[in-house]
Amino acid sequence: MKDPTLKKHYIFFIGEELPQPEAHLVQSTNAANGAANLGYSTVLVYPEKGAKAINLANLARPFQPRQTPTELIKYYNLHDKLKVAPLPMPWPIDHFRSKFTDSNTIASKYYLPFHILPTTKLVHSRNWNFVKAAIKNGVPAIYEHHHHEDKPFEPEIVTNPLLQIAVTVVDTIRESMIKNGMPPEKVINLHNGFNRLFMQRQPEKAAEWRQKLLRDESQKLVVYAGALQQFKGIDVLIDVANEMPNVQFACAGGKPTEVEFYQQLVKEKQIYNIKFLGYVFHNELASLLQAADVLAHPHCSGKAATFTSPLKLFDYFASGTPIVSTEIPSLVEFQDTQAIAAWCEPDNSNKFAESLKQVLETHPRKIEGYPDSIEFVKQFSWENRAAKILSYVDESLLPQLIV
Repeated sequence: MKDPTLKKHYIFFIGEELPQPEAHLVQSTNAANGAANLGYSTVLVYPEKGAKAINLANLARPFQPRQTPTELIKYYNLHDKLKVAPLPMPWPIDHFRSKFTDSNTIASKYYLPFHILPTTKLVHSRNWNFVKAAIKNGVPAIYEHHHHEDKPFEPEIVTNPLLQIAVTVVDTIRESMIKNGMPPEKVINLHNGFNRLFMQRQPEKAAEWRQKLLRDESQKLVVYAGALQQFKGIDVLIDVANEMPNVQFACAGGKPTEVEFYQQLVKEKQIYNIKFLGYVFHNELASLLQAADVLAHPHCSGKAATFTSPLKLFDYFASGTPIVSTEIPSLVEFQDTQAIAAWCEPDNSNKFAESLKQVLETHPRKIEGYPDSIEFVKQFSWENRAAKILSYVDESLLPQLIV
C-alpha cells in the first residue's frame, strides 16, 4: 500500500521547453514561484530536449525535483524556494507528427502516471491534456485558461469533483468557457500578478540604463516592455517616436526575428530615437522600468484587447514609474485609479504622443518612484493570487507546506 504522506508536491506543468521569451511562460513560471513563496512544496515540470535528454540516469529516474537553475532564475526573476523537474524528451519525441511521439502525450500518458503521480498532491496547468490525465489518475487539478477557444470541454472531466477550479483572467474568457461546457461555479476570474522583486529600488542600475540609452542627462526616456507584435501597439509606438524626435524610446522583449524586423523597419523609416533591446532578463528588467521617465502601454483595439491580461502592466505599477495606457476593455476597471497617469484612445499615435508629452511635463521622474502605483499593485502579488486560487481547493487536497 502506498504511503499517502509521500503525496506532497504542488505540480505546475508547462508543455514547452524553458526558457523562452513568451508571455504565457512568464505567467506560468511566476505563478509557480508565487505558490512556492507561500511555503508549498512546489515543482515546476517541463520537457527537456537535447543532449541532457539522453542521459541514461535521467531516463531511469525522470522525475527528480531539484534547485531551479540560475538561467531560469535570471530569465524569469524567480526565487530560491521553487524546485524544477525537467522531463527528458529524447529523439524521436516531437520530431515526427504523431500523438505517440508528442512530448505532451509522453508527459501525460507516461511520466505522470508512472513517475510524477506517487508524490503529487495537486496539479496546476494551462495544458488541458495534462489536467485531464491528472484527474483520470485520481489527482486533484487546477486549470488555467487565458484565451478564447471554441472547443467544448469534456463533461466527464469538468463535472469531476477532482477538478477543483478553473482560472481565467477576464470575464469575456470566463463567458466563453461556460459556453463551452465549464460549470459556472468552477470558473473564477483572477488577474495575473507582479513579481515582488520589481518593487526593490535599484537606483544604481537604473542610472546605468539611462547612461546607456540616453545621449545626455536632459533627454527623456520612454520604455515599453512586452511582446513585439502589432496588436500590442508597437507600430503605433514607432509612429509616436517619429513625432517626438527629442525623446528616446526603448522596447524590451520580442523574439530575435521580431527584433530584427522592427530594427529594419525603423531604419527604413529613418527613425533613430527608438531602440529594440530584445528579451531583457527579468532580473534586469525591473531596473530598466525604474530608469524610464514614462512607461508606454500602447495596446491596440480589436479582439485581443477584450482578453489580454495586464501581466506587464502590473510590473509597470510595481516600478512606480508613470504610465500612459490606451483605453481597452480589459483595463477598464483600472480607470478610476491614480496608478495610471494618462489614458488615451487606442490606434491613434497622435493622441498617444499628446498623452506622453503631458505626462512628461506633469510627472517629473522620481528615483524612489510614485507611491500611488506602488501601493495599488501590492494586492496583485503572485503570492496573493496563489492564495486566492488555493482557497477554492478542498483543505484535504492542499499540497504540503514546508515552511
